[in-house]
Amino acid sequence: MNTEVENNEEAQVNLYELLGGAEKLREMVDRFYDLMELEPEFAGIRALHPTPMDGSRDKLFWFLSGWMGGPDLYIEQFGHPRLRARHLPYAIASSERDQWLRCMAWAMQDVGVSEDLQQHLMQSFYQTADWMRNRPG
Repeated sequence: MNTEVENNEEAQVNLYELLGGAEKLREMVDRFYDLMELEPEFAGIRALHPTPMDGSRDKLFWFLSGWMGGPDLYIEQFGHPRLRARHLPYAIASSERDQWLRCMAWAMQDVGVSEDLQQHLMQSFYQTADWMRNRPG
């Protein structure tokens, strides 16, 4: 399989740069939260977030920046993300996992993330989102 991600010459793929850096990442995160607020199919995950969602938008942007190989903005402000521990207070089952993944896939499509990069990111997002489940179902 010959993909943009696999053809990156760096030993460690810098997803942040492949995506397009801070501007493209912010656009993707903002679209993700816009869709969460606009689309009824994401009501389950929307209910898990505060109003307004500005803090959530920033935290996801900061986290993904470092996770994708860009600046470690989240760690600089809050230390280790401890994702599972931070999400334990929220009921996350397969439905919430799937809503999050669908919302992110839609956001990536809307902002023009390449197919190869979308596929790569969705594999990683699925692993993390599945690990975050803390309720049966």
